[in-house]
Amino acid sequence: MSDASSAFGWLRKRLAELRGAGARDEPLLPRVAVVTDSAAALPEEVQQAFAAGALTVVPMPVMVDGEIFSEGDAELGERLSLALAAGKPVKTSRPSPGQFEQVYQSLADQGFDAVVSVHISAELSGTVDAARLAARRVAIPVEVLDSRTVAMAMGFGVRAALVAAAAGGGSAAVAETARQALAGSKVFFYVPSLEQLRRGGRIGNAASWLGTVLAIKPLLSVADGRVVPLERVRSASRAIARVEELAREELGLRTRPTSVAVHDFGNREQALELLAKIEDSAAPTEIFISDLPSVLAAHVGLGVLAVVISDLNGPLDPDIGPPQPSE
Repeated sequence: MSDASSAFGWLRKRLAELRGAGARDEPLLPRVAVVTDSAAALPEEVQQAFAAGALTVVPMPVMVDGEIFSEGDAELGERLSLALAAGKPVKTSRPSPGQFEQVYQSLADQGFDAVVSVHISAELSGTVDAARLAARRVAIPVEVLDSRTVAMAMGFGVRAALVAAAAGGGSAAVAETARQALAGSKVFFYVPSLEQLRRGGRIGNAASWLGTVLAIKPLLSVADGRVVPLERVRSASRAIARVEELAREELGLRTRPTSVAVHDFGNREQALELLAKIEDSAAPTEIFISDLPSVLAAHVGLGVLAVVISDLNGPLDPDIGPPQPSE
């Protein structure tokens, strides 16, 4: 299950169940739309599984050596990799309130009853503030959620919200489903250096490690919306092994079927090796690689490895039923 297409068998099965026996294989039309930003790291398979408009991913701008790109631009990955390797300036920004306003108004025009908008932690970006400003300018009800996290820890919450909406849940049920999934996700990640996090001002409590940055390989997590230090390790190989150990320990605590996402930027071979070791030793229900979005890679740098763990699709509203693992 190392690629996303095979990992999402359970999602296709769940959507088929929601359509009902004998129904045609066509997108479900929910009453509540879900909006997120590109920091959610959602694979294309998730974005394509739902009806048009059910999910909108607002791209986040990335400035590379003075030139502005949006997540998804064909040149962005390569340009960012080269800039990070050369130590050139890299910056990110939030989407504008106007972008969100256009999205929300378009969803209202399409006939949706409400919107649940899930975004990167307010401790790391002003995206939530932009979304809330826009929500006050449109007639459609919009509930904006600060995910308090990043990457697929946020993406799993978005996916849970999408399944809840596809099952016919109202905005309150969809938002609560997202909150529960977000709260239940864990992130562990390794970066070869803290320098890029320092430049972007996202280093949080790990700033105390800067004096020994050359002597350590930091293991980090996200807690209460901030990047926080976990451990200091003396070598890259030991750091990666420790990320695997932390993932296995966390999986051992889970009592429900589990989802695991592995992120990388510029080091796919290491990511595949890490994924295989986790899959072999811990046997999660679903495991896949999801590209780290450029808007996050800009702050953590080349060589990052991250593992995100969540209950499969997160806790769901009782009327929706439990998630079904792939066979």
